[in-house]
Amino acid sequence: MTAFRALLIAMLAVLTFYTAIVIAHDGINFFPAFNADLRAMAWPGQFNVDFSCFLLLSALWVAWRHHFSALGLVLSVVAFFGGFGFLGIYLLIASFQEQGDIKAVLLGRRRAQG
Repeated sequence: MTAFRALLIAMLAVLTFYTAIVIAHDGINFFPAFNADLRAMAWPGQFNVDFSCFLLLSALWVAWRHHFSALGLVLSVVAFFGGFGFLGIYLLIASFQEQGDIKAVLLGRRRAQG
């Protein structure tokens, strides 16, 4: 679990650094670039579609982990739009809340216990 947490922290640090540079260069509104890549029907757009599928899967998992409760649905929206910036922090917090029990981290406490 220590290695997993270290990996999450390292990935979050890299993402934060990279994002700060991109925002300084291009601003905070990424939708025009994202949509332009989609309209171009080239590899950057294909990557965006692929990545969006991962974001949707992440959002569905977060909602499912919380049994589609109101909190789970709110968190799933944040997961979709927040990407790894959200998911990395979410997994890091969950790893401490579940005291390193990966089954509970992945399934949620209720499913992991029975």
